[in-house]
Amino acid sequence: MGFMKMVRVACLLLAVILFAMRSEGSIGMNWGRQSAQRLIPSTVVDLLLQNGIGDVRIYTSQPDILEAFAGSGINITLQIMFLNIINSAQQARDWVGQKIDPFYYSTNIRRIFLGNHEFKPALTTGGNTSSAEAAVDLMELMQSALNNASYGDQIKVTLPHPDFVVTNVTRPSDAEFRSEIKEPMARHLSLLRQSKAPFVAEFFPIEYIKFHPWLDFSFAFADNKSKTVIRDINGAVYTNILDYLYDCFVWALRKAGAPDQEIVVSQIGWPTDGYEGADIATAERFYKYLLPHVASGRGTPMRPGKPIEIFVHCLTDEPKNPFSYPFARHWGIYRSNGEPKFKIDLSGQGRDIYPARAKGIMRMPQRWCVFNGDTRDEIKVKAQFDDACLRADCTSLSPGGSCSQLDYNKNVSYAFNMYFQSMFQNETSCGFDGLGEVVPTDPSEGSCVFPVEVVRGQQINFDTAAAGERLYYVHPNKCVAMPFIFALSLIFLLF
Repeated sequence: MGFMKMVRVACLLLAVILFAMRSEGSIGMNWGRQSAQRLIPSTVVDLLLQNGIGDVRIYTSQPDILEAFAGSGINITLQIMFLNIINSAQQARDWVGQKIDPFYYSTNIRRIFLGNHEFKPALTTGGNTSSAEAAVDLMELMQSALNNASYGDQIKVTLPHPDFVVTNVTRPSDAEFRSEIKEPMARHLSLLRQSKAPFVAEFFPIEYIKFHPWLDFSFAFADNKSKTVIRDINGAVYTNILDYLYDCFVWALRKAGAPDQEIVVSQIGWPTDGYEGADIATAERFYKYLLPHVASGRGTPMRPGKPIEIFVHCLTDEPKNPFSYPFARHWGIYRSNGEPKFKIDLSGQGRDIYPARAKGIMRMPQRWCVFNGDTRDEIKVKAQFDDACLRADCTSLSPGGSCSQLDYNKNVSYAFNMYFQSMFQNETSCGFDGLGEVVPTDPSEGSCVFPVEVVRGQQINFDTAAAGERLYYVHPNKCVAMPFIFALSLIFLLF
């Protein structure tokens, strides 16, 4: 082994030791790229470093992204979204050889997440655990491949789980893993114990509060202003959603025979649009108290003094996310053009500051595509509106969204402009069968912002089938999109 490689190995070993010895909570960041305009990787690395973020989760293993992180010191979690690309031990070894070998000594790859809530189907299909069992099988194959390559001490394989894999309870001590998944979960936990990998949980506070109406809305926040106070055994008291859900998993793991299992919260955040209660002011409040709570290292009632590790979801908006939930496109603390939405201190010190801005971002000219007001053929107008919303992001028009109060003409204009901007202001994309026109005057109204896109940057459409990356959402699936578009059409017809 050459001298420089030995130095690099020594540095990596030191990083692993420091990674395991954290005395304060850890605040990482998720970075997804489902956007027409994706910030170039070097810009994102710079943005993370400026904000003091030392851990990132990326939904890809794309080489140019990993190259950008080389030498940055940022710990990386990769994710393989589509598990059917690896079906044997040899394919697992091949994947490690192709994706990890070239970057092992230049980047700090720490974890690999597999799939997207692979235990969920068992809870929605009457107990069919085939998806969960396949994910656990692959987890074992991948960790073995990493071990065989001598990477296993540094890189751990695990599975992310949503909060509903535990039973619906009114206090954490009653929580346990749902009966439908207990068998594959037991094997999953056994493998985690063998490899010393973390159990990964994902929290969705805005949804959890909505579907558990006995909880006060303010229970979602760590500012101790909630009227809901949950008292549990051993004197445990809960006044916020993070401590509550975290300890639900602590109890579930304890009952499953894994009382000391490490937990990582790989997704927690607050959207800023597309849902009731999803707005910039509320998101700012959420993070203002959550991040200092995590950074303090004081832990939770069940694990006092045990640092919590979280990943903020997420860095930027993703307007190309599927239509499943309107707010899924608005998780970002930055807009997709790198502009911060609200004040947030990502160091967890609670300072009243905006995050560092992305450098080198250029906006396109100040011009917008709007509806020209021709309503002689309303069927044609509606058809063009629907088509625009199938191809671009109209989720801000959804009930509770920042643009849900627009009138008829502005609704159409918003849809037209979103498509126009997603096509980087190509004037032919503002035709809409003679109904669109390009104007130099900003049509924004109140809280509803008609955005201007940034200059086209990196637009590599990577091969998702070959590498298991998260899909870049180019062609909307109309079977999925139509219920959402239908709902928008009903709103459209009311004006």
